[in-house]
Amino acid sequence: MELPVRHLVISERQRRLLNKNLWTDQFVDAYYVSGGVREPVKVRYRGGHTREYKKKSYEIVRKGKTVHFNAEYDDPSMMRNALSFRFFEMIGVPSPKTRHCILKINGKSAGLYLEIEAVDRYFFGRRNIPVQSLVYATNDDANFGLISPETRKRKASLFDGYKLMIGGSRDRLALTQFISRLHTMKPADLYPYLMRRLDLDNYLRWLAGAVLTGNYDGFNQNYALYRHKRRNKYLIIPWDYEGTWGRDSYGRLSGGDPVPVTGYNLLTKKLLYYPSVRKKYKAILQAILNQAFTVKRLEPVIRQMYSGIAPALRTDRTRRWPSSVYSREPRLMLNYIQGRRRVLLKEMEKL
Repeated sequence: MELPVRHLVISERQRRLLNKNLWTDQFVDAYYVSGGVREPVKVRYRGGHTREYKKKSYEIVRKGKTVHFNAEYDDPSMMRNALSFRFFEMIGVPSPKTRHCILKINGKSAGLYLEIEAVDRYFFGRRNIPVQSLVYATNDDANFGLISPETRKRKASLFDGYKLMIGGSRDRLALTQFISRLHTMKPADLYPYLMRRLDLDNYLRWLAGAVLTGNYDGFNQNYALYRHKRRNKYLIIPWDYEGTWGRDSYGRLSGGDPVPVTGYNLLTKKLLYYPSVRKKYKAILQAILNQAFTVKRLEPVIRQMYSGIAPALRTDRTRRWPSSVYSREPRLMLNYIQGRRRVLLKEMEKL
């Protein structure tokens, strides 16, 4: 099956402006060409350290809808984000849809990209989820703590690390109050409060997914937190899972034990203080290990995804990895699953 081709047209003037404002998140004007028809769009670079790479990732706003085109430059397989989001869907956590494609800019191929659905109003609308508020966890300050991991000092605001995407000042205040109460309420009072304000099943499934896939960067950032409009509870969605399945976010091998079974952030620490939560988390982990996180279940997904993009990967001269590395990636991922299972089954005994 041939991969879809996406066409983007950017004038030289707008391209210079885009490169001039590499780190500002400023959009420039461009055109998206579909079926021979040009549609005006807004485009900007996206990502963290990857913005300095020759092959960059893009965010495009078309008719009010946002789509991400990820270069996945650090991932030799170009599958880790796509596989992770597919896996999260398997275990019951709503996640962005993805599709590999060829991106052409001004008629010239920019190579293989991963098209990723944005987490926005359209995301929730397509899933019939009524949403009150949405925040992005954009850096390590989104650790639910009082202290910044970067500065080792008290945060200026408990909203540090977050970006409000849906909602207003009341929703911003609601999240800071939620974080504050994690630190001020006594354990006996905090438990019922958390049960009222947090979808525990969703959170523990997300935690299991982050732990199983080995996303070191997925606990204090790289997630979206939304509040359900009717239930008034917070739920969590994964984001940016390039550094998973045996490699870190720079593409380096990470082995089978990149993160502990308990993850890292303070909210998780508070939750796992309670025996009933630990018992529930252990049961969720065990069920996923039995049903979803197995070579038998995931090998067909990995092989099918790889076969769909392998021809494009082998001929894509914009990549940093040689073809000899691409061809070994499915086996590396399957070995990771086997090794990760052994590590976590042992660690679960201590939960």
